[in-house]
Amino acid sequence: MVKGLYTAYTGMLNEQNRMDIMTNNLANADTNGYKKEGSTAQTFADTYAIKIKDTSAYNIPRRIGDISLGVHIGETYTNYDQGSFEVTDNPADLALAGDGFFAISYTNKQGETSVKYTRDGAFTVNKDGYLVTKDGDYVLNQNAAMNSDPGAAGYIRIDPNQKFTIDEQGNIWQNRAVVGRVGVVDFANYNYLEKFGENLYQTVDGAQIVAAGAQVEQGVIEASNVQVVSEMVDMITITRAYEANQKIIQTIDTMLDKAVNQVGKL
Repeated sequence: MVKGLYTAYTGMLNEQNRMDIMTNNLANADTNGYKKEGSTAQTFADTYAIKIKDTSAYNIPRRIGDISLGVHIGETYTNYDQGSFEVTDNPADLALAGDGFFAISYTNKQGETSVKYTRDGAFTVNKDGYLVTKDGDYVLNQNAAMNSDPGAAGYIRIDPNQKFTIDEQGNIWQNRAVVGRVGVVDFANYNYLEKFGENLYQTVDGAQIVAAGAQVEQGVIEASNVQVVSEMVDMITITRAYEANQKIIQTIDTMLDKAVNQVGKL
């Protein structure tokens, strides 16, 4: 009977973790390029009791049973499905149709610079003609993106007073000439990517950069791939599962109270 307390308790922890992830998804439903997260659950490894000094089999203690301890929190994963496109008609806004990421030269508060990756193509051209993110980080060109070089030589600079167009390969055209190319890369295995903030990613040891097959779309941005209605339905399911585990604990507590204070008196 007491084992049921552990089972219900671990179930509540798992549902709480699912709820935390889901609320973060809902909070970023309007974040450009955001990729929703999900969670997995695993059963606890069986705990076996072993016969002490068992001589029925030479030098091989026999197990006499197993105890299941409910569920424990598994991995948190990212759903990289493409979000819907929103037309802005802003020439600096870009989106990727297909697999790939824009490469960004990111500078932290300590002044350290590194390459980050994003699907958020809400860019702008600053007064100096550099293509930057809304936070002022520089967008890298194709060579710098493939070489993971965040240096100034990889920044994209155009004439801010002239119109420009960007084709599907990311080439930037001004005055009928290519003046740069937006850096777009992909990865052989997304398991070597980790989130940095809400819509940036960074690589971990073992990541392999490959050429991206995505096409660059100008004048649009990619929205979050969070489906609000689906998330709300799942939220109701999680709430009911949490309440069910809570009810189990209350029921077992009532049974233990009767066993100790009423049956125990007999």
